[in-house]
Amino acid sequence: MTALLSLNNTQQSLAKFENQVSTGLKIGSAADNASYWSIATSMTSQVGALGAVSNALSESGSMLATMSAALQSTVSIMDNIKNDLITAGADTGDASALQKVQTDIQTQQQALISMGTSAIFNNQNLLAAATGTSVNMVASYDATNGLSYITLNTSNTALFGTGVSAGSTANLEVTSGGILDTKGANFTGASVLSLDVTASGLTSGDISNMLKDVETALSSIESAASTIGATQTNITEQQNFVSALSDSLTSGVGSLVDADMNQASTRISALQVQQQLGVQALSIANSNTQLILRLFQ
Repeated sequence: MTALLSLNNTQQSLAKFENQVSTGLKIGSAADNASYWSIATSMTSQVGALGAVSNALSESGSMLATMSAALQSTVSIMDNIKNDLITAGADTGDASALQKVQTDIQTQQQALISMGTSAIFNNQNLLAAATGTSVNMVASYDATNGLSYITLNTSNTALFGTGVSAGSTANLEVTSGGILDTKGANFTGASVLSLDVTASGLTSGDISNMLKDVETALSSIESAASTIGATQTNITEQQNFVSALSDSLTSGVGSLVDADMNQASTRISALQVQQQLGVQALSIANSNTQLILRLFQ
């Protein structure tokens, strides 16, 4: 009986370590170690959630990169308009020259609209949105506090308010819009998108005021680009943190449930020898039993 029990124990241990080698896990279910299994399962779930957060951060980063590229191009276009206004200031008495300048300004205005309205990523465009709108980008998640966000307010980034689309005529004049479609503080008759150097009665002083408003808008665009850049940096830092946290949790799960393959292989070899000896011991025990029975025959 002792030999049989010993052999059964050896076979159970052998099956356990063979399973560890085949699965790579020393704890594959709650039956192996309920406490460790529960902790590891919770940590694995957190790793999965962080993977979703990482994807959301990548998407937000791509959206911000799209906006940043559009703003950089917008700065170049605004520089062209500024140069056109300087040229117009020197030709205030030449209607033909002013018309040529205005033609180029209108081309630049359309380029601004096209640039701003095409900066779309995943059906979102924060350059052509209602100002004051807050956009929340997923930053992290934990089971206790839930989701946390990085917030971007379009008051600092919107080039246009609502209602501006590609192909719009450059005569937009709103009192509450974005950087480019709100009437200027100096030349109050028009926004950047509706400047017209051929307007009747226009003076060199008016063009000077237009230039001031363009400079103000240009400064606001550069500020918007800085805001986007700072948010991009925040996103990148958060991506690095989420990646490091995910790696740490994955390592923690491994230390709890992963099998030591070298140890398991060594134990299997030892148990196989022990199993062979157990079979021999059981065989000897059975033989001795047969000899004893013969004595009573």
